[in-house]
Amino acid sequence: MPGFDPRAPETYWGLFRRESRLTATRRAMAITVGDPDRSPDGLRLDWRVEADGAQTRYTLLRWDDIVAARFPRGNARRLLAVPALWWRLWRSGYLRRFRREARRFSRVIIGVHLIYLALVGLSVLGAIGLVGLLPLPAGHWTDLAVPVLAYAILAGLMGATRGKPFYVAHLVDDTAFTHDHAGGTDARMQARLDAFADLIRAADGRAGEIVVIGHSSSSFLGIEALDRVLTRDPEFGRRGTPVSFVSIGSVIPWITLDPRAVAVRAALARVAACDAIGWLDVRAKWDWLSIHRRNPLSASRVPAPAAHRPVEIQVRIEDLIEKRILKRRKWNLFRMHFQLLMSSRDPHAFDYVAFVAGPEPVHAAIRRWRDGAEHPRARVTAESAVP
Repeated sequence: MPGFDPRAPETYWGLFRRESRLTATRRAMAITVGDPDRSPDGLRLDWRVEADGAQTRYTLLRWDDIVAARFPRGNARRLLAVPALWWRLWRSGYLRRFRREARRFSRVIIGVHLIYLALVGLSVLGAIGLVGLLPLPAGHWTDLAVPVLAYAILAGLMGATRGKPFYVAHLVDDTAFTHDHAGGTDARMQARLDAFADLIRAADGRAGEIVVIGHSSSSFLGIEALDRVLTRDPEFGRRGTPVSFVSIGSVIPWITLDPRAVAVRAALARVAACDAIGWLDVRAKWDWLSIHRRNPLSASRVPAPAAHRPVEIQVRIEDLIEKRILKRRKWNLFRMHFQLLMSSRDPHAFDYVAFVAGPEPVHAAIRRWRDGAEHPRARVTAESAVP
């Protein structure tokens, strides 16, 4: 399950195929990635992977259409919604908790909104300056020209900062989606999660194992989808098909710290308490677009039902890419955010392709790390939750 990304799902297939070639070379593996196939209902993109004899059906659960409907939003909608959202978050005490649990990530999110505020201010000042230069008659024409010009200037500035290195529109709209979702107000997303739950549940008994992977915003959407499966089928994961959840680049506390996220916190608690579903949290301190100070349960004020819940591994950036490349990419935050979905430079480090498609089952790797047999290049940590 990808994050808040409007790109076509074939983009992820292309990324996986490209990185699988690197993994095959670096690890002396035989990896074949099949062609992608969109389902008739448009909910998924499937492809087959064969890696050293292991067969994997990789399914991308799609919500890029929902993202595309929300990003980019119109500037008029942002101008009304952003102040209302931040006023609510400040009054509820969310910002204080968010800054404590997500030090780097909160700086990015708050910083981007400050940039947005500065762009609005620059637009107004620029419009006032332009009106002063135009030969307009005094009175109502001047009053009307300022907001019209300011809106046009803002539209241009938002377009210019939509992509790297600022990603202003993306992160502002992503924040709006996250906090709308906390209140359960997006009916399309709720229906999509129901459909995802049906797809996940349908794989039970038909595969050697089921692995649900949530990257970025899908770290909490994946939890919600699995909770829906458990609600409909309490025996899910107990009939012989191992089930695992893998959160990568997790931002779970981003939503669970919102007082309105009652349903999301309840889903998190129920999935965490279900010992039939293994859970691995792949963490990276160098990823500014993830939350990694504490495990997602303790950060969300949800009691951990047992030690190593979730099992956590810390991945070093030096094991994934060379230092000379790191110097170029370090401040490309989105590129770094995707690094854990790519091949690793070190053949003994965590490698996404080898992890999800290699011969060792994912549930076996999680159990091995949980029991203390540490990954050669990943440190396993455990933490007790703080009520």
